Amino acid sequence: MECKKINKVLIANRGEIALRIIRACKELEVKSVVIFSEADVNGVWVRKADECYPIMGDPIAAYLDYERILSLAKKAECDAIHPGYGFLSESAEFAQACADNGVIFIGPKPEHIALFGDKMASKIAMRAVGVPMLPGTDEPIDSVEDAQKIAGDIGFPIIIKAAFGGGGRGMRIVERATDFKEMYESAANESIRFFGRGEMFIEKYLRNPRHIEIQIVADKYGNVVHLGDRDCSIQRRHQKVIEIAPSPLLNQEVRRELYRVSKKAMYRLGYESVGTIEYLVDQDDNFYFIEMNTRVQVEHPVTELISGIDLIQRMIQIAEGDKLKYMQEEIHLRGFAIEFRINAENPKLDFAPSPGLITRYLTPGGPGVRMDGMAYTNYLIPSNYDSMIGKLIVSAQTWDDCVRKAKRALDEFIIEGVPTNIALHRQIVRDQDFIDGKLDTGYLDGKLQIFNLDAIHNMDDEEEKMKRIEEVIAAINAKNLTVRH
Repeated sequence: MECKKINKVLIANRGEIALRIIRACKELEVKSVVIFSEADVNGVWVRKADECYPIMGDPIAAYLDYERILSLAKKAECDAIHPGYGFLSESAEFAQACADNGVIFIGPKPEHIALFGDKMASKIAMRAVGVPMLPGTDEPIDSVEDAQKIAGDIGFPIIIKAAFGGGGRGMRIVERATDFKEMYESAANESIRFFGRGEMFIEKYLRNPRHIEIQIVADKYGNVVHLGDRDCSIQRRHQKVIEIAPSPLLNQEVRRELYRVSKKAMYRLGYESVGTIEYLVDQDDNFYFIEMNTRVQVEHPVTELISGIDLIQRMIQIAEGDKLKYMQEEIHLRGFAIEFRINAENPKLDFAPSPGLITRYLTPGGPGVRMDGMAYTNYLIPSNYDSMIGKLIVSAQTWDDCVRKAKRALDEFIIEGVPTNIALHRQIVRDQDFIDGKLDTGYLDGKLQIFNLDAIHNMDDEEEKMKRIEEVIAAINAKNLTVRH
C-alpha cells in the first residue's frame, strides 16, 4: 500500500481543536495552515499556525464551504486536511472531494463516514457484525401513523430520534401512547429545521442508563486496537458535560466484552483512523449500540492521558499510510482522567450561551492538570459558535486522587467578564454520588435542583433565601429526589 509523507496540513476548524492539531503537527515537524472567519480574527490558534488565511462571509458558513477550503489547501500546497470535530468532520462528500482533488483527508474513508452518518444503515451494519442493539426500527419513518403502531409494538417508554441528525436535536422521550403523536411531530419539525430532513427512528427507551464509549484506533492494514472506555453519563439535555476515562464502576466482565465486540466490529468493517463507538449500558449491565463517531471526539484528552498515546498524531500517521506502532497487549491503561467542558453560559438563565469579553483569565496548573483552551484575558467570545471555551482535564493514578485533583484545579480556575459553568463543576466534584462513581444519564438533570439549593444557602438576603429554598424544595419533591440537608 502506498505511503505518502504529510508535510503540510490545512486545519478546517477553529478554537481549541484547531490549536490542539497545530501542536500535534509541530511535534511531527509538519507545517500547519488555518483558515479563519471574520469572527475569529483574534483567535489564538490563528497566531500559532505557520500560515493563516481568512474566509470572509457568514462566520459559520465559512467553515462549511469545502470547495473554497479545498481551493485554499491547494493554493497553500497542503498535502492534507484535518477536519477536527464538528463542521465538516463527518461529511462524506468533503472526504470524497479531498480524495478527488489529490488531498489527503485525515480521517476515515468516505464510505465509512457515510455509513455511520446514516443511523439506520449503521445499525444494520453493526448488528450484522454481532453488536447488540436496542429494539427499534431498521428503516427511517416519515409517517406518524406508522410510527405510532411501531411504538406500540415496542412498548413504552420509547425514544424518537432524528434519522439524519445528532447532538440531541430532533429527540423526544415518550412515556405514554397518548403523548406520542404530538411529540413525534415536534421532533420531526425540529429535525427538519436543523438537518433539512424529517425522517425519524424509534427505539426502546432505557431509564437512566450509563453512556459508555470505546475509543478505537485502526490502520490501513487491518490492525485494530482499543484505547479503553470513557464514561460520558454526565449530560444535560443530551449534551455531554463531563467525561471520565475509564468508567469508575463499570463491571470488568462487561468492559472486556465491550472491548472485544468493538474491535471485532471495526476489523470486520475494514475501518481505519480513529473512531468512537457509543453504547448505553442498562442497570443489569446489558449494553446496546447507539452510534459510531467517525472523528476525533471532544473528550479525546482523557483517553490520551490514561493511554499515553497522542490521538491526533496517530490520525496523521495513519493517513500517511503508517502501520500501528503497538499491539493490544503493549497498550497499558493507567489511572483515571476527568474532562470538564468549560462553557460560557449563564446558570441563572437556564445555562443560556453568554458570549462576551473575558476580563480576567487564570487557568489552573500543576502535576496532572491539562488545559485545552482558546481563551485569554481580553478575548471576545463570539456569539456565532458553541459556548465551549475550553476543557480542563485532570489525571491521577486512583479515582479518589483524581477527584481531589479536580477539586483543587477547579478552585484555581478564574474567569471573569462572562458567566461560566465552573461553579457547577465545583459542585459536581463535591457531590457524594460523583465521588462514589454512581453515574447515569439522569445524574445531572436530577442533581441540578439540589445544586441550586446549595447555592441559595449562601445568599445574604434571608427573605429571598427562604423564598428560593421553598421553590427549589417543591421542584425536588416533584421529581422524588433526595435532599441531603
